[in-house]
Amino acid sequence: MIHFDCDYMAGAHPEVLDAIVKNNLVQTAGYGSDNFCARAKDLIREACGTPEAAVHFMVGGTQTNSTVLDGILGRIDGVIAAETGHINVHEAGAVELFGHKVIALPSHDGKLCPAEVRDYLHDFYADDTNEHMVAPGAVYISFPSELGTLYSLGELEQLNAVCHEYDIPLYIDGARLGHGLAASPDVTLPDIARLADVFYIGGTKMGALFGEAVVCTRKSLLPRFFPLMKAHGAVLAKGRLLGMQFEALFSNDLYLRIGRHAVGLAQRLRKTLEDKGFKSFINSPTNQQFFVLPNEVIDRIQALATFEYWGPRGEIESRVRFVTSWETTEQDIAQLEELL
Repeated sequence: MIHFDCDYMAGAHPEVLDAIVKNNLVQTAGYGSDNFCARAKDLIREACGTPEAAVHFMVGGTQTNSTVLDGILGRIDGVIAAETGHINVHEAGAVELFGHKVIALPSHDGKLCPAEVRDYLHDFYADDTNEHMVAPGAVYISFPSELGTLYSLGELEQLNAVCHEYDIPLYIDGARLGHGLAASPDVTLPDIARLADVFYIGGTKMGALFGEAVVCTRKSLLPRFFPLMKAHGAVLAKGRLLGMQFEALFSNDLYLRIGRHAVGLAQRLRKTLEDKGFKSFINSPTNQQFFVLPNEVIDRIQALATFEYWGPRGEIESRVRFVTSWETTEQDIAQLEELL
C-alpha cells in the first residue's frame, strides 16, 4: 500500500529519530528546563530573526491552538477565523470548550479577506449594542490554510495592519508551516515572525514524532504562560524529547528540506492527475492536493493506495485529498501514476 492520507502517517524523520536515540540515556531536568530545549529555542529564535521572542514547546496542534487562544483572549472574547478554518471545523470545538466563541467569516479558498475583517471590526464597534455581543479579541489564520492555499506577503501585511488598527493580536497556526514556506514565492519565516504576534511552528506534520513550537514576539500577550499550559495538560514531563526534535529540525536546514521534498512531490502528483484529465477543486501549491475523481477510479485505486474523501461521497464522482510528506518517495508517485 502507498499512503496519501495525511502528513503524519509514519513515525519521525530519520534525522529526528537519530537525535532521540543518540540522547536516549541522557538524564535531564523535566518540563522543558533542559539544555536540549534551550538550544532548540535559540535555533528557532535565530531562524525567525527574533532574539527576544518567547518560545514554548507543546505536544499537538489542537492542544496548542486552544491553549494559546485561551491565553491571548480575554475571558469573554472570541476569535475571528475563516469559516473553513481548522479551529472552526476540525478541532471538535476545542476553542469553544474553554469559553471562547469562534467568529466565522467567509472563506475565500480557505483564507480570510483583510477588507472583510476590517469591515467586521468596524461594524462591531459601531454597533451600540456590542456590549451584548462576543468581542473579537484576536484574528486566527493558518499558513497554509486548511485548503492548502497560501496568503501572499501583501495579504499578511494587510491583516497585520487591520489587527494593529484595532489593537488585537494576529495568531498564525503553523501546523504545516514548513510546507507553506517551501511553496510560497514571497513569505519567509522572518516575515511570519514579523507579522504575527503569536504563531507556532508545526513539528508533528513536519517530520517530528510529535511537537509544536509556539513563538510569541509580544511576550506581554502570554504572561505566566507555563501555568496556563500546565492547567491545559499541555506540559510534557519529558520535555527534552521536544527539544531534541526541534534541535534536529532546525539544524542542517532540515525543516525546510522536509517542506521542499513534500511540496515537490505533491506538484508532481498534481501534474499526473491533471495529465489524466482530472480537475482540482482547490488550487493548492502546497503538499495537499484536492481533486474530483470518478467513484469508479476511486474504488479501483483504493485497493493499493489510501487517501481521504473531502466531504461526503457523491453519486458519480467525489472530492478527495492527497497529502505528501517527508516519507513520500518518487516510487510512491510512480506507483500512483501506474494505478491511474
